Amino acid sequence: MRNFARYILILCAALIGTGLGSASPAAVATDSITASVITCYPGGEIYEVYGHTAIRMRGSDFDEVFNYGVFDFYSANFVYRFVKGDAMYLVVHYPYEYFIPEYRERGSKVVEQVLNLPQTHVHAMLDYLLWNCLPQNRAYRYDYIGDNCSTRPRDIVERAVGGTIEYPADTRPELTFRDIMREYNGNYPWLSLGIDLALGADLDKPTTAREKMFAPLYLKKALDGATYTDSTGQKVPVVLCTNILNPGADCGAILPPTPWWQTPTVAAALLLLLVVALSAWDLHRGKVCRVADTVIYTLYAAGGCIVWFLIFVSLHAATGNNFVGLWLHPLYLFPAIAEWLKSAKKGVYWYHFINFAVLILALVAWWIVPQRGDASFVMLMLVPMVRQATYLYITKKECDIKRTR
Repeated sequence: MRNFARYILILCAALIGTGLGSASPAAVATDSITASVITCYPGGEIYEVYGHTAIRMRGSDFDEVFNYGVFDFYSANFVYRFVKGDAMYLVVHYPYEYFIPEYRERGSKVVEQVLNLPQTHVHAMLDYLLWNCLPQNRAYRYDYIGDNCSTRPRDIVERAVGGTIEYPADTRPELTFRDIMREYNGNYPWLSLGIDLALGADLDKPTTAREKMFAPLYLKKALDGATYTDSTGQKVPVVLCTNILNPGADCGAILPPTPWWQTPTVAAALLLLLVVALSAWDLHRGKVCRVADTVIYTLYAAGGCIVWFLIFVSLHAATGNNFVGLWLHPLYLFPAIAEWLKSAKKGVYWYHFINFAVLILALVAWWIVPQRGDASFVMLMLVPMVRQATYLYITKKECDIKRTR
């Protein structure tokens, strides 16, 4: 509740334009200013898993943090617009003293990298940041990997040096966006499952050194070894010095690993075993359990609606090109309802026949397509396959019996 109250205070102050006592460009025109990048290590909550990046500007009479990770959850249709990829995040600035307590309370490590910039560049950087925080300029369309709280500070530092930053050589060019995400959500298998369901094959392309900086700790590491050419033609380091603002473990204040029996893989395995047992019972009695089918297909249809929405409607680039849509789709709603209708029996039979064939292709193709997924995916694909095979076998047997009479 303390953190929630702090967020509300920060957001309200930013939205009404008080700036919480920040100085104006004119007020600090002759002041000596220090610019730095702050990296906050991961925390235990879902929204803290990947860490955070902010920019700090300090003068003799002000100490402000510029935060590109603020959003108004209570704005109209925020959740819908976030899923659609149309959610607007905000850059706001407020005193450093309001920023640091959250990380101290949760025990996350916070590191400050003081930038090695001439005062003319620092003042220009402050002017730009203050301009960016104006009501008409502060909103930007958030993107998971292309435009977030880490890439925005990176872009601003690149702008501030007045030239090209040379980053250290990429020692792991094979890493994909999904690989990097899994480094952080390894203790959160259900979060990993959600990401693998929602985000498509574009996450599995090798990343450049600059693209890796969508993750705050990768940006910090890159800045540590980065250089740029100053006005005299000399190469100088981007970072002048590094300060520990709050001590903490290098792995952050993340939660311990999820017990194996609480993982999606175990849950999917149990679901598959339950479905196999149910199908064996159905085959023994020669009748399909329509109640179970309705529950299963309705859940798959609901998941499919979300996946197809992300593929075909969402503006997020990372949600397109998602092969999960082959086996998790809204069309499961048809058998969930139609199995109860005698008049639709033929249509249900052919639906199950076609979808069963599609699922076989999806299962085979999953080992070929350029997209990685959760370990539970194969079992989740087998669940409707088992139920559809059961329906097809029982229905075919019923037809054969009728013919022999």
